[in-house]
Amino acid sequence: MQLFFGGDLWLDDPRIGKSWGVHLAGPRLLSTVTGSWGPRIMWAALAPAGAWSLGDALDGRSAAVRTTVAIGAWLMWGIGVVALVVPSPLGLTTLRMVSALTCGVAIVSWVGGAPPTSGAVFVACALLCALLVGGANFGQRCVQASAYGDEQRFLLRPPAAFLPPVALAGLIWVADVITAPLLLAGRTWALGGFAAILAVLLTWLLLPRFDTLSRRWLVFVPAGIVVHDRVVLGETLMVSQADIEGMELALAGTEAADLSGPAAGHAVEIEMRSMIIALLRPTKAAPRGTALHVRSFIVAPTRPGMVLRAAARGA
Repeated sequence: MQLFFGGDLWLDDPRIGKSWGVHLAGPRLLSTVTGSWGPRIMWAALAPAGAWSLGDALDGRSAAVRTTVAIGAWLMWGIGVVALVVPSPLGLTTLRMVSALTCGVAIVSWVGGAPPTSGAVFVACALLCALLVGGANFGQRCVQASAYGDEQRFLLRPPAAFLPPVALAGLIWVADVITAPLLLAGRTWALGGFAAILAVLLTWLLLPRFDTLSRRWLVFVPAGIVVHDRVVLGETLMVSQADIEGMELALAGTEAADLSGPAAGHAVEIEMRSMIIALLRPTKAAPRGTALHVRSFIVAPTRPGMVLRAAARGA
């Protein structure tokens, strides 16, 4: 069976239970662009595109509104620059939130009076930047940038059940953050003040919760592997190298314990030579967590091919 993952052709050999990786040069260039330079280039392009579209949309507006929008837009862009220059899990969370906010601003500027040309350019740049920032390659670069020593960190995909509430909460946050300063600039003090307080509260509540999803990792260390996941696990799961029997793509119907959330898409199954204990996070039904005795488990990295390649190198 042949599978493509992030620039690698993986050949699964059922006779020996191993996967062989063949690196492809073309997709490697694509991976580099989507992982680092693409987001940086598009974020730089947002500055002139946004200035063009917002300038047209604000033509004829009051000085207070123009000043408020200008300050907010440059502050938002500056936060993105810092997150790109100093990649980290928190920077990944922040940039993804700011990218969503940029898409909202671009759409509002187009609807609010920007001509079709400038409005469309701003929206296109914002959407493309959001796609790159939300991609697996960029996320992988950010989490690996903060790794210690010989660690190899691999970002895990969020549980499928988390996606609708995250999208809804993000949409509400974007709408409120855009609306609050405009109301205050228009001297709608009562409603604007309420919206501003709500925006601060939502940012304070959502940022650490969204950041938890950026800190779900499968980590390779010289001594073995670590699953760092506060969403699914009650404590970090550590498996020594001597206890690892093998690692491969999880097949449909596998009996391995699902520690992915569950998440959609391809998963990686890790098999041990003996039973280990995995402690699930506390719930109302089990306030101290649930201890599972497992011989194998699955996780869902955003780059499964990269995980298998790293495992093959360490074998």
